[in-house]
Amino acid sequence: MKKTILSTACSFGLLAVVLGAFGAHGLKNLVDAEAVATFETGVRYQMYHALFLLVLGLLPDTIPFKKAIYICTVIGIVLFSFSIYMLSLNNLVDFNFKAFGFLTPIGGVFLIVGWALLGYGILRSNIGKIQ
Repeated sequence: MKKTILSTACSFGLLAVVLGAFGAHGLKNLVDAEAVATFETGVRYQMYHALFLLVLGLLPDTIPFKKAIYICTVIGIVLFSFSIYMLSLNNLVDFNFKAFGFLTPIGGVFLIVGWALLGYGILRSNIGKIQ
């Protein structure tokens, strides 16, 4: 599981850098400033949670709920950030991505649950306890 979490973290981090560069350099000529700012929000949250996954992967396997935290975070990144990317690029395609706008808050809930599970798991674990 550790290798899966760490490789997923690296993949999401790499993709965040690529999309961030696209947003900073290529997107400005295609959409308005508000859409660029929206796109950058998706990139920022994707990178935050790529780092979150990196930390999760480096934590000891004694942390409870590690797999559930991983799954919630991956689902959250995909639903939250990728729906934001689609919404910000809505004016570039014929398809109306606003129909998928409901996915953004659902993704946010998954990210919140991932953080909550990690906090609860740390409280339940032996991390920081004097032996």
